[in-house]
Amino acid sequence: MHRILDILSSGIHDAKNQLFLAESLIAQAEAEHGLKLDEARFAIEHAASRLSRLLTAYKLQRKVGSLSIDMVSVPDLLEEAALISASHCTHLGLRLNTESPQGLGWLLDRELLLDILTNAIQNACRYARSQITLSATADEKGLTLKVEDDGPGYSEPDVETMTGNGVGLFVAAEIARMHKSGARHGKLALANGGRHGGAVFELFLP
Repeated sequence: MHRILDILSSGIHDAKNQLFLAESLIAQAEAEHGLKLDEARFAIEHAASRLSRLLTAYKLQRKVGSLSIDMVSVPDLLEEAALISASHCTHLGLRLNTESPQGLGWLLDRELLLDILTNAIQNACRYARSQITLSATADEKGLTLKVEDDGPGYSEPDVETMTGNGVGLFVAAEIARMHKSGARHGKLALANGGRHGGAVFELFLP
C-alpha cells in the first residue's frame, strides 16, 4: 500500500511542476500580448491546491511530518484566505465578507489552515447564489472558523459520509483533529441553514 502511495505522490509532484510551467507561460502571454487571463490562472492555482491537498492526505496516511504551530493573527488569516479567492468571487458575482474580532490570535498551523479555509471558500463559490461569509469567533472552549453561503446547502451534512467522499474534507477533518490542547482536539462540522440559509462549514480548534 505504501509503495502505491509513494508512486502516486511522485506523480502528483510531476503534475504540480507542469502546472507551475503552465502558469509561467500564462504570465508570459499576459505580459507580451496585454491579455488578462485571471480565471485561467485561478484554475491552474486551484488545480495545484487540489494536488497539494492530495499530498497532505498522503502524508497523513503515511504519518509523515507534524504541525507547525505558531501564534497567528486570526483576522489576518481570514483576510488572506479571502484575498486569494477575491477575483474569482468577483468574476462569479459573489460578495465575500470576513468577520473576526480585532486582535484575536490563536495557536495553529497557519499554512494548513489557510489552505483549508481557501478550499472551503472555493467550494462555497460553486453553490453560492450571491454571498459568502468567512468568520471567526472565540471563547473559553476554543476558536471556531466558519464559511457560510446562501446556496442550497449540503445534500447530506454528515461529516463521516462527506469526508469519505472528498479529499479536501478528509484533510480538513484530520488536520483539525491534530490540533490539540490537553485532552481536547479540533473537529470539523457541516450543517445547513446558517446565517445565509445555505451550507455551513465549521472548523473548531481548542
